[in-house]
Amino acid sequence: MNEGHTPTISTVAVVGTGVIGRSWIVVFARAGCETRAWDPDPAQLERARAWFEGEVARLTEAGLVTAEGAASWRDRVRWARTQAEALEGAGYVQESGPERLDIKCQVYAQLDRLAGPAAILGSSTSALDMTAIAAGLPGSARCIVAHPVNPPHVIPAVEVLGGAMTATDTTERTCAFLVSVGQTPVRLKRFAPGFILNRMQAALVREAVNLVADQVADVEAVDAVIRDGLGLRWALMGPFAVASANADGGAREYFTRYGASYNALWQDLRADTELTPDLVRRIGEETEAMLRGVSVADLMTWRDRLILGIRRLKTRHPLHGKE
Repeated sequence: MNEGHTPTISTVAVVGTGVIGRSWIVVFARAGCETRAWDPDPAQLERARAWFEGEVARLTEAGLVTAEGAASWRDRVRWARTQAEALEGAGYVQESGPERLDIKCQVYAQLDRLAGPAAILGSSTSALDMTAIAAGLPGSARCIVAHPVNPPHVIPAVEVLGGAMTATDTTERTCAFLVSVGQTPVRLKRFAPGFILNRMQAALVREAVNLVADQVADVEAVDAVIRDGLGLRWALMGPFAVASANADGGAREYFTRYGASYNALWQDLRADTELTPDLVRRIGEETEAMLRGVSVADLMTWRDRLILGIRRLKTRHPLHGKE
């Protein structure tokens, strides 16, 4: 879903081809970028290649891409044998390696040495600070966090945040590029562990786990409240717009009216929830029972198909502007 844009950067490299990296390959190839993919593990690169072929076939079968379009996606992807081959000529690099600071630092030292001097070095890190990742690098000014939502070829939001040494121009170019490949950049003002998305997710998941652990409700009940309740609103609006729509006087009236209730609830919400092995086992058993034999692969396919449908619906019926 590139919305007819032309990529502002024509050649990109994807370094690390796990669940996130392989999805980025689709984002870039779909948008018209010459895309080079590389992974330090050749077996992982082959798994990503097989997944890419399967995903392109699935999207074609679902009518989300034409046969000609699918062929062009395949033609744009090169499965590089070496990191240097992947980085050659790339104007943007998306790193999606392990979520460990020591490994990120090693990877970024290699990227800074091998990538062209004008290339932006973006990271899919979900929690780490680019200031720490790029510390001491000659090219720290071109290093930036571009944290996607899994999977980025289905969900467009990307959290963007530079480090202490990141140039303003790097941020501007990164955001422009992400828009041009069909993503939605979300700029952060400063670093917080987990950025926005994972902090919000962690807060909700913590309370979901706590409700199950304290026998308030089972897994299916908690999922139902989100799936058939809050999630329906949140698919359209964030918490502040939801608050505005929940009171005739908007967000000010809502938070004034319910401020005391929220303050009381926040005092009651526990911060000591812990995922013990026994609790994980119980959650796993209840989740499997709730899914009634649906495989993880089928669940992911169903999720992606419906999310794309929701995105198309929202595009046809925008809050601002004409339909």
